[in-house]
Amino acid sequence: MAQVSIVMGSDSDMPVMAKAADILDRLGISYEMRIISAHREPDVFFEYARGAEERGVKVVIAGAGMAAHLPGMCAAIFPMPVIGIPMHTASLGGRDSLYSIVQMPSGIPVATVAIGGGVNAGLLAARILAVSDGELLGKLKAYTAEMKESVEQKDARLQEKGYREY
Repeated sequence: MAQVSIVMGSDSDMPVMAKAADILDRLGISYEMRIISAHREPDVFFEYARGAEERGVKVVIAGAGMAAHLPGMCAAIFPMPVIGIPMHTASLGGRDSLYSIVQMPSGIPVATVAIGGGVNAGLLAARILAVSDGELLGKLKAYTAEMKESVEQKDARLQEKGYREY
């Protein structure tokens, strides 16, 4: 049973959404992944969103570009947390997507990460789930410690070699 549902409106979103899946894999969190267009197949979308809770989904990560209705529509139907990932767009660089997600009407919250922020979406979903999962919280703390260690190693290398040889 999937705890997280990753949904995107187009396969062109896959490189970003895959980053969320990679983090969930690394942390041992079950997920499902779907390509569903809220605009082109609204009947399929409504069935997906209405059935997510029954399928055991606790958090939805929804990616969308341009009009970016997928995250907001998920939040309108799915009663638990929805994280929106705005996609980079050619015409407006993803600002259109970002604005569409963050400008949700009162009462329909969507958490939002940076444009193209697949990794942070996966981590935010994990943090939401970790509220009631001590083992997962431990994995997140270990991940944070690994990031710190990586930065320390890079700084040590810089100090040793100098920026020209880095």
